Amino acid sequence: MTTSEAADSNGERWVLQFCHGYDGPFLDCARQYAVLFRDSPYRVCTVYLTGEPSAEVERGSASDEVIFLNYSSRQIRGLKLAAIRAFRRIAASRDFALCIAHRFKPIYIALLGSELPVIGVHHAFGDYQRRSRRLFAGFFRERLHLLGVSDAVRDDIRACLPGWPAERVETLYNRIDLSAVQAEQLDRAAAREHLDLPQDAWVVGNVGRLHPDKDQATLIRGFAQALPQLPAGSLLAIMGSGRLEASLKALAAELGVSDSVRFLGQVPHGRRYFKAFDVFALSSDHEPFGMVLLEAMAAGVPVVCSDCGGGREIVAGVGELFPLGEAAELAATLIRLADSRELPTLREKMQARLQERFSDQTAGQRFWSLPVVSGMQR
Repeated sequence: MTTSEAADSNGERWVLQFCHGYDGPFLDCARQYAVLFRDSPYRVCTVYLTGEPSAEVERGSASDEVIFLNYSSRQIRGLKLAAIRAFRRIAASRDFALCIAHRFKPIYIALLGSELPVIGVHHAFGDYQRRSRRLFAGFFRERLHLLGVSDAVRDDIRACLPGWPAERVETLYNRIDLSAVQAEQLDRAAAREHLDLPQDAWVVGNVGRLHPDKDQATLIRGFAQALPQLPAGSLLAIMGSGRLEASLKALAAELGVSDSVRFLGQVPHGRRYFKAFDVFALSSDHEPFGMVLLEAMAAGVPVVCSDCGGGREIVAGVGELFPLGEAAELAATLIRLADSRELPTLREKMQARLQERFSDQTAGQRFWSLPVVSGMQR
């Protein structure tokens, strides 16, 4: 008897989670949704459309079963017929109550490959700007419910789908397992040693792709303006890689701060080292959410964020916001934080915010109140 036949004969019900891949933050996104069913009668099968089989990913998925379809990006272009057939076989293999699909391609495949209710989770802006996607969503509107990872993403979807009832396009924030994240974070001295940062420097940290969307150019300009009034030996440490590395290094040289800006490159498991920073700064252009902000807050590091996108929803009231692209405003904020005497109180506020708004427990309460799942037995 196969696993699925055994499950069906035992009368078990399942939830099918369908992910595009497990790269970057998306493995933890899979975990976040799987643990929503931890104390329910439902078992969770997580399917990855792309990505090779991995025992580490299986463990990190927090699911009862993990399936790797192992398609390449080229194989899922166009109509994706093979992926639809593969998904149809999985959906028919046991008694699934619903499908949770992350990003548009998995939503597309799940709707064409099954008759299940689909909760589509969107992690970016602009997913329904194309007319073809709006028409597709409208065709399946009766069994498609949409979630944005922030109010900003939700509002972007609602603007693209103005005829949809508000209750079919909701927000469910990303979140972290606070105790697990904190348990793996190294202390300040060990983190600095690993990143080769001086123990006595005042360090502004940034983590993200070196890409126009992350706007590290404004961060470097703001840091350069602030540097004369920051503690002696202050550094800007940028963790990440990308196509703008050469131009950002050239900008630092042009501003005369090359010796004070460290490009750390891609650092595996980067969140382990956030305690190396005295301040964490995110200068992104319309960040959909900003998972790194949660990880910095978990480390007790004060956060600064551009006042746009989902980052505002995380930081407002417990951190500092500055207008997008305004290097002078960022510089003033860094100077103020370097001289702040309120950091212990700020850390308490950040921890409370994480527990109240961005914890697995809070997300679970919100999820089970959604109309599409409120009728399911918990």
